[in-house]
Formats: sequence, structure tokens, C-alpha cells
Amino acid sequence: MPVSSAAPILFQWHRPAQDALDVAMHFNDAALEMCTSQGKGRLSALCQVPMQDLDLACAEASRACANGCVGVQLGNHHGTQDMDHENMVAFLKHCAAEDIAVMVHPWDMMDDQERLSRFMMKWTVGMPAETQLSIAIMILGGAFDDLPKDLRIMFAHGGGSFAFLLGRLENAYLHRDIARGRAAHPPSHYLDRFATDSAVFDHRALRCLVDTMGAGRVMLGSDYPFPLGEQRVGKLVRTADFLSEHDKAAMLGGNAIDFFKLKVLPK
Repeated sequence: MPVSSAAPILFQWHRPAQDALDVAMHFNDAALEMCTSQGKGRLSALCQVPMQDLDLACAEASRACANGCVGVQLGNHHGTQDMDHENMVAFLKHCAAEDIAVMVHPWDMMDDQERLSRFMMKWTVGMPAETQLSIAIMILGGAFDDLPKDLRIMFAHGGGSFAFLLGRLENAYLHRDIARGRAAHPPSHYLDRFATDSAVFDHRALRCLVDTMGAGRVMLGSDYPFPLGEQRVGKLVRTADFLSEHDKAAMLGGNAIDFFKLKVLPK
């Protein structure tokens, strides 16, 4: 059962909060209508919220999910507020309390000097960089320590390069006080606190991701219908000879069903 989400550019987080709320309510309701009328119950949707205002964001997440959305999609930062900012953490606590799943998607990619403006590198380089930064910040900024362990949160684009960088983060934590931030434990301690998707487009990268996270914490991500998404959805997982059939089945559907608590219709 596919789960859809809006392109982050539609968040309107740069506008007044009430405007962003109006846009969010419109798109959230339209997404649910699409899932009902066209998806015939076989398509689910994530909602969006106006993160300019914490109270409005919490209220809209609750409303949209009560109406049928299976979770909320967040951009990985709001202006200069990263994922460890008090507003972000407060919103995530609200999601945990109401059992709302969260997908974090990179957006508004960092590039003050426009060095990523060539060759689509804001997407190929900037998006993974934003994603791995968010995971590292949630760890080192103490967000995971402050949040309930039952929070369901996942990061798109394979978690960026986090799996590849984990050893570097771990080494810095163990040997330099300044690199530990507010984290109560080494970075590897938090691997059971989040999930990722499989959108890494390379078997070597997928192996590293699965070896790091475990197959139970990686779910199929397509980036469809964007041109940089997987051209044949699911091919990377299906053709990975290092995965068991059980792990393939989990990554192709079972993990997402469990994470988003989807209702599976009979075939």
C-alpha cells in the first residue's frame, strides 16, 4: 500500500502561519479525497503542518490524522531551527503522545555560496547532506534523549550518508568532549530510534545502510514521480543478492505497514 506525501515546496513555511495553515488544510483534505476516490483505499497520505506556529502545527496534525492521514511529513529544518530546536522537539513530543508517525524530508538545501547550484547538486548532494545532518543533530543535540522512545520517525533518502558517517561520528564522540554535544550516549546507541527509506540507488550503499540499521528499519522509498527517483520502483531491493527473501519482503512492504500502521486490503 503506497503512502504519498506532498513536495516540501508546498509547505509554505516562509509565509504567515495562518496562510500556511490554510494551505496545509487544503492539501491535506485534497490528499485524503484522492486516496478515497482514486486510491480506493489502497493509497494513504501524509499530512503537512504550519511549523511557523507550534500550536497550529499540533492541531492540524491531530485533525488531519484523525481524518485519515497516516502520519505527518516535516522538512528537516524550519529556517535556522534544526531538529533539536525546542519547537521541533515539542512538536515531535505531540506526535509521540498522539501516536502520529513522522517522515522527515530534506528541503531548502544549505548553500550560502551557491556552490551546489551546478549539475543538480542541490538534489544529488544537498538533500543527502541535509538528511544526515538532521539525524546527527537529533543525536548530538539531545533530541532523542528528550523524546519518548515510542516516537515513530523516519528519514527519507536513506538517511543521507549517515550510515557511512556513523564510524566518524562515533570516533569523535569517544575521543573529543566537544563532539559529544548533549548526547547521553555514543551515536550508535540511537540506531533503534529511527528508520530510513531505501532510496540510495546503489547496492553497495544499500548494503551499508542495512548493515548499519538492520533490514527491519529500512522501508521502500521511490521518490516517484520525480525524475531523480528510482526508475523502476523496488528494483534495487528486489535485485540485492545479499538480502534474504524475508528481508526483501519486509523492506518492500512489511516495514512500512508496521511503521505507518497501515490497513492492508485483501488482493
